[in-house]
Amino acid sequence: MFATVLLGVCCLLVMIGLSFLYSDLGTPYTGAAIVAVTLAAAYASRLRLQREETLVQVRLVADTAQQVLLRPLPNRIRDVAIESLYLAAQEQARIGGDFYEAAETPYGIRLLIGDVRGKGLSAVGAASALINCFRENAYDQPDLTGIVHRLETCIARHGVAFPTQHLPEHFATALIAEIPYGGDCVRLLNCGHPPPLLVHGGEIRVAEPTSVSPPLNLGPLVGNRYYVDTLAFVPGDQLLLYTDGVTETRNRDGDFFPLPDWLRQQWPTPPGGLLARLHRDLLRYSEGVLDDDIAALALRCMRT
Repeated sequence: MFATVLLGVCCLLVMIGLSFLYSDLGTPYTGAAIVAVTLAAAYASRLRLQREETLVQVRLVADTAQQVLLRPLPNRIRDVAIESLYLAAQEQARIGGDFYEAAETPYGIRLLIGDVRGKGLSAVGAASALINCFRENAYDQPDLTGIVHRLETCIARHGVAFPTQHLPEHFATALIAEIPYGGDCVRLLNCGHPPPLLVHGGEIRVAEPTSVSPPLNLGPLVGNRYYVDTLAFVPGDQLLLYTDGVTETRNRDGDFFPLPDWLRQQWPTPPGGLLARLHRDLLRYSEGVLDDDIAALALRCMRT
């Protein structure tokens, strides 16, 4: 703003100087016009600076919220290497309805990834409630079905406490994984979530659940029955958990991102490099336009 005023003053002084040489400049009218334009430009500059400051504050708040909701995961828990990826569909957004978490518990390493249906602050609030519920119950519940029942109760209570017009009842897909210490397996409880990809012995497997478990908050409608699958997870194996924003990313022709085929081309890239490549290739495939939030976790068994 100071530079704008200074420029206007310089123009006014130049005009006054020229008026001594040229008497037909219409000095009073020209001076008034310069003053008016300078004041208008200074006011507009001040508004722009205020909006920029507000935007910076909003981004700081969003960054802080993301650190609380999606706090950085440890790169390794015991014998499992872990990497995470999060991309918001909205350009200026930092957080959304996708969520993940990992915890070192007495029962093993437990991980959660999920996607709240809906958009905006209501979806963020539901995701926050589910993350906090998982953080508490992952340490206390002896089995995965106990955690899911607590998550069911949590999202139901949140929907009652914070109803929205466009989405009266929240529901979410979720996947819970448990890797026992010293074991050679991973247990999966899939509540309507996209199936993870397991790399076992160099072969890519889509880990479809043997029996369907309902999404969170839909259990009372279709039956509260949850099923746990146990798969081999030995040293060198890798597991990719993701939300549907990954597989539903489209190119210009409307084709979905071919995640299993893409993963076959990346093996044996470690988790960190794998998610870095996934980030790059998703943006390239969609030409930088994402229609949905994206979250992913990559795990590798490092036990020797």
